[in-house]
Amino acid sequence: MSETVVDDLVAILPPLLQSLDTLGFVVRHLNPPDFALVMETAGAPDQALRAVRAKLSAWPEEFAHVRTPLDDACDATLSAYDGLRAVQRGDGDLMAVFRALRYFPRAQEAIYPLTATLLPVSRFFLDPATRDDESLLVRLAATPGEDTGIFHQQNDRGMRGGFSLYIPEYYTADRAWPLVVALHGGSGHGRQFLWTWLRDARSHGAIVVAPTASGDTWALTGDDIDTENLSRIVDTVRSRWNVDPNRLLLTGISDGGTFCYVTGLQDGSPFTHLAPIAATFHPMIAEIADPARLRQLPLYLVHGALDWMFPAEIARQARKALTMAGAHVTYREIEDLSHTYPSEINPQLLRWLNDASA
Repeated sequence: MSETVVDDLVAILPPLLQSLDTLGFVVRHLNPPDFALVMETAGAPDQALRAVRAKLSAWPEEFAHVRTPLDDACDATLSAYDGLRAVQRGDGDLMAVFRALRYFPRAQEAIYPLTATLLPVSRFFLDPATRDDESLLVRLAATPGEDTGIFHQQNDRGMRGGFSLYIPEYYTADRAWPLVVALHGGSGHGRQFLWTWLRDARSHGAIVVAPTASGDTWALTGDDIDTENLSRIVDTVRSRWNVDPNRLLLTGISDGGTFCYVTGLQDGSPFTHLAPIAATFHPMIAEIADPARLRQLPLYLVHGALDWMFPAEIARQARKALTMAGAHVTYREIEDLSHTYPSEINPQLLRWLNDASA
């Protein structure tokens, strides 16, 4: 690699990765009444990225395999900040914020292929607590195993009913791996939601599936068109990779969390653990569930004290009803969490899931 290209990488990667980290901060702490404060706290890391972005245009064509992912990641990152800044100036509403933040997973998807060649990018896609784990870094630096990495099955943006999948690069078939099936929120998409889990799955060793609902959201009313599709997706993954039958976690946020109850409490559900996050709940769900299914079923409920869509009292009622029905309920209410996904909970969920094999 030429000295100029190396110098440009040194100039571009830090502000790009910092800008992405800050978008993660905004996503985690987004609360409509506090938007201005969140943006003020986030600062302006995108300014440093804008100042060096043009360096990529001068790269020789022989470096296109590195330049193109960086180009796409920079463009998506800056588009996210453009949208956020517009709302910050008073030009837009909460929906405009959500639209801007859709560029965050696009930027991550664009830059992820560079984990194989650029150590700073590889470290970025790790749980911060594991970034200095030399044994993990060595495993990730090795030649990826066959059938590992990110896969999309009929799950391009705009498609419904497909799924996105992550298999750790160091996967081997000689042991059984935990499986996390993560359900997006209303009007979401599995291809985007995969990135809420990828860092932690890559760090701690788990297979992650992020399905996309067959309709605009999960089948919470009317005909259940999603349960059969989820079962088919799980069967597809289990037929190709070695999945531990005792560590099958179904989790999700908002409508996805609610659908964890709807499908996960059904008799015959393949999932051994359920973790609804920021979900709504009706006591009738516990009343009509199969008593044998509920008895000693491990559930991990996560909710934000600041949730403006589904107040935390709903989750407290769910804890009470499900505990009375015989489920083994762990409850976590996060003081500074609004109606957003708390990625910091993922390592805890994986430890809880892995206790099944202890």
